[in-house]
Amino acid sequence: MRPDSRFVDMSPPFWANVRTIGQEVGYTVRGGNAVRVPSMDEVRAAYERIGMSTSHLLPRGDLTRLGRSLQEYLAYRAETLNNHVEPRLMDARRASEVFRELRAKMRPKCPLPMNKQKGRKKTRAYLTGIVNMLVEANCDGLPVDYDPRQLTTVTSDGAPLRTLSRRLDGGFPSAVNPVAVWEIKEYYHTTTFGSRVADGVYETLLDGMELQELARAHGIKVEHVMMIDAHFTWWQCGKSYLCRVFDMLHMGYVDEVLFGYEVVESLPQIVRRWVSAEKARCRRSSP
Repeated sequence: MRPDSRFVDMSPPFWANVRTIGQEVGYTVRGGNAVRVPSMDEVRAAYERIGMSTSHLLPRGDLTRLGRSLQEYLAYRAETLNNHVEPRLMDARRASEVFRELRAKMRPKCPLPMNKQKGRKKTRAYLTGIVNMLVEANCDGLPVDYDPRQLTTVTSDGAPLRTLSRRLDGGFPSAVNPVAVWEIKEYYHTTTFGSRVADGVYETLLDGMELQELARAHGIKVEHVMMIDAHFTWWQCGKSYLCRVFDMLHMGYVDEVLFGYEVVESLPQIVRRWVSAEKARCRRSSP
């Protein structure tokens, strides 16, 4: 999923209101199983409760341009998460079936790592394996760093220009001067939405802010993709964090978010786009 162009390049006050509304009104339908669309009456009551003005949204009872944009965005976010994202989030059983089907079909040579859990929960890292197989099948034989053991670095004249704060989960064609980097957040065997899951969202935010600064300061674009899965963790426990991920996508901190089975639907085309970008870059650098 890529961001909707209607909500790209929105102002910082727009996102301040999105976050404040989420905090004060809530993200989900109480007692239900859906992301909610707050009414403007609920927004007004919430702002009044915390001593904030709504004159920038409803000066005389009619919505301002900002108010209309907020209303449209919150409705779009709820509709997309409820109807597009939720059906694509997989549980461990479905993810394992997809993993085994792709493995049998593709006969991969790429790494298929185990997860980091113990005991009965220790098994293949299904989403990571799916991602690796799809990248390998569509990279046209170009190098891929499936498990960078170093910080992502962009260089200028052979010297470091920017080095990110964290190691990411993959880089194409490498972690040094990549065309694209990706992060994978799979939590199939968790039983609660713990702090580690929340931290994963904020880690991606940090990476996105650093990559955005690089693009603005030096005109160097590194595509940043986030891939997440586990229906129980993200939907049943963490719908508010799905909203945060959706917001982060539209704020420009990630270029694309793939939810669950959407990896299978969309990643091959994305990788082929990376291949075209890398080949074009090689042609430009050739004498």
